[in-house]
Amino acid sequence: MKKGKLIVISAPSGTGKTTIIRQILKSFPEIIFSVSATTRIRREDEVEGKHYYFISEEEFKKKIENNEFVEWGKFYDYYYGTYKSIVEDLINQGKSIILEIDVNGALNLKKIYPDAVLIYIVPPSIEELARRLKNRNTEGKSDLQKRVERATMELSFKDEFDYLVENIDLEKALKKTKFLIKNIIKKEI
Repeated sequence: MKKGKLIVISAPSGTGKTTIIRQILKSFPEIIFSVSATTRIRREDEVEGKHYYFISEEEFKKKIENNEFVEWGKFYDYYYGTYKSIVEDLINQGKSIILEIDVNGALNLKKIYPDAVLIYIVPPSIEELARRLKNRNTEGKSDLQKRVERATMELSFKDEFDYLVENIDLEKALKKTKFLIKNIIKKEI
């Protein structure tokens, strides 16, 4: 049986990656979204197993020791990781998976799965990204600054990705991402 494709989309917070991924999943129902595990508290609108697998920090650390994650990291006091067993099961069944993970996780995943395709969504500028984050009004001033600093760090790795999609205009960014994914699935690029 032909193995499924691993498609990774990374971008700093506020770049539009979640919006793009939601549209990709609507356009390509055959692609499965990889649900990560996290130690953060579940928000009111989040569903266990759909948005995240919510586990305790102690349980997460045990899973790290048991090598149960294909990639993991700690961000803003919480752990996030992708279960190796889920990824393996799906690609071995010939199913394509889309993962929304940070740059470090993406680059680590590429070491394990060299055929994984990494797409990086680039914001128009750090200033525009900071404006978008501020307008979201979901973080305090301190957290906003941390996210901007992290975005600057993450952007320094963008050239290690297979494809870059600049999100100046959401519709154009979405169109380009859909084109890339269509061709990745057909293996034309």
